[in-house]
Amino acid sequence: MTAPLRVANVSGFYGDRLSAMREMLDGGDVDVLTGDYLAELTMFILGRQRATDPAAGYARSFLTQLEECLGDALSRGVRVVSNAGGLNPQSLADAVRALGERLGVPVRVATVSGDDLLPRLSQLSSAGRLRTGDRPPADDDGTPGTGEFADTLTANAYLGCWGVVRALEAGADVVVTGRITDASLVVGPAAWHHGWGSDDLDALAGATVAGHVLECGTQATGGNFSFFTELLDTNPGALDRVGFPLAEIAADGTAVITKHPGTGGAVTVDTVTEQLLYELTGSRYGGPDVITRFDRLQLRQVGRDRVEITGARGLPPGGWLKVATNRLGGFRNAMTLPLAGLDVERKAELLRRQLAPTLEGVAEAVVTLARTDSPDAGTEEEASALLHVVVKDPDREKVGKAFTVPVIELSLASIPGFFATSAPPSPSAYGVYAPAWVPAEDVDQLVGLPDGRTETVSSTWPQPGDAPVDVPADAVDTDVDADVDVSGMWSEGPTRRVPLGLVAGARSGDKGGSATLGVYARSAEAYLWLSDFLTEERLQQLLPEAAALPLTRELLPGLKAVLFQIHGLLGEGVAASTRFDPQAKAVGEWLRSRLVDVPSSLLPEGRT
Repeated sequence: MTAPLRVANVSGFYGDRLSAMREMLDGGDVDVLTGDYLAELTMFILGRQRATDPAAGYARSFLTQLEECLGDALSRGVRVVSNAGGLNPQSLADAVRALGERLGVPVRVATVSGDDLLPRLSQLSSAGRLRTGDRPPADDDGTPGTGEFADTLTANAYLGCWGVVRALEAGADVVVTGRITDASLVVGPAAWHHGWGSDDLDALAGATVAGHVLECGTQATGGNFSFFTELLDTNPGALDRVGFPLAEIAADGTAVITKHPGTGGAVTVDTVTEQLLYELTGSRYGGPDVITRFDRLQLRQVGRDRVEITGARGLPPGGWLKVATNRLGGFRNAMTLPLAGLDVERKAELLRRQLAPTLEGVAEAVVTLARTDSPDAGTEEEASALLHVVVKDPDREKVGKAFTVPVIELSLASIPGFFATSAPPSPSAYGVYAPAWVPAEDVDQLVGLPDGRTETVSSTWPQPGDAPVDVPADAVDTDVDADVDVSGMWSEGPTRRVPLGLVAGARSGDKGGSATLGVYARSAEAYLWLSDFLTEERLQQLLPEAAALPLTRELLPGLKAVLFQIHGLLGEGVAASTRFDPQAKAVGEWLRSRLVDVPSSLLPEGRT
């Protein structure tokens, strides 16, 4: 049996800490360095760059990281796998080779591409091979595709791990990819190292779970953690510089999440649980390599900063690949006007009337009054509410000076204490994200090997040479704890009205125009109460912004969690959203701050 593979993360997003690669090399033994640089918004940004420069379209910060780390990684036999190739893996590969030549370090570079569907988007659409929607069609659905793809800036299928496997088999030191899934950056090296085939579904599922934990970097090691104050109470400097995570992936797919000794942060059952819930859309985590059941996962603290994950079960992937499309939606601008002191509502009403003629001339205008003011405040800022004005239009001129000049012209003719928080800004372009689906058989992975040859790897399941497997009934059954109705199982008793966050953690995020929200308990007793208490109706009461929106809800008993999707909360996605928190990052913290009646027996000592 092969030894566990130590896979480290060095980037959770484009813009993450540049020193992470150096830190992971210096901090201890690793076998593979992986980095995730892509997101829906990032693809739009890279698309705008490529539109003006055909040689652009990749994450340049990856090269900066390699500048001081490439030689060290190669000398230690550490492989590097990254999706920093973005929309232009070949250009990034050329740049890595040029860096190696300049440093005097021969480097074998491979690419994985084939995800970019933009050149044949019209052909696929007209042939009915593209389907729109948040969920994949049924494999036997013969309905032609629908949706408009005119003016599309980017269209990329989410590829799986097998191109990475082939690149590593061919001896690549560095593998740069286009849009493979975040988890596949980890699944690929694990499948290569352990010799898995596409029919090793449970092992692939386990590695997918590990990849999901690693993909956002320090969010797994104490970053953005609900109970961060507990870490600071133990060590005030614990989060000054949070260390990046790594996973030790065994031959059966089980994994231990950890970090290098002496680095900041913490790896606990709770920190790992929160990252597992991040941007999760259901108990069955779909992907091109495997569908992973998250409702069966079990977490166990096996040492300081060491959490073992077991129980992953895998199902065959469907016949469709998800496609992320971005188009230029138009231009946006915004100004914020503080309303200090008395008569805040009347001041907001006057400004709305004065701005109405200007706002009527744009395609979309959103005016929001944020009551951040406090009575009898000790500072002017604490005495001020904020009126946010956001405008959007296909015509850049309409949201430029045609918007900002009339606002500034009110300076001496409006409310007492009129001022803006910034100088008049210039418009910026925004994108509109839309998911689509394409048959896996229509998208081959193109692997550019270190010797210059190109090989084709199928995206279908199973891979050539692997036989379809009979999936055990207990891997697909629905008669499990995740589907048990626990309502009424909690016995009534004394309660206290306190913030929900005293007994529950949460993590929220975005998936297109929907917000994802995972809420978890820290004990079996608290989970029984939480799963009974936090219904869809209750969530809509606690989060009034979601009151008129459709919700979905699932239970994840292994994680002691309740999982929600709030559809439509983010409009047309992060790049186009006019919401205060366009990626729903803090929706979980908002929920945790709401006052609810909690059984006194569940409250931490000293809070009853």
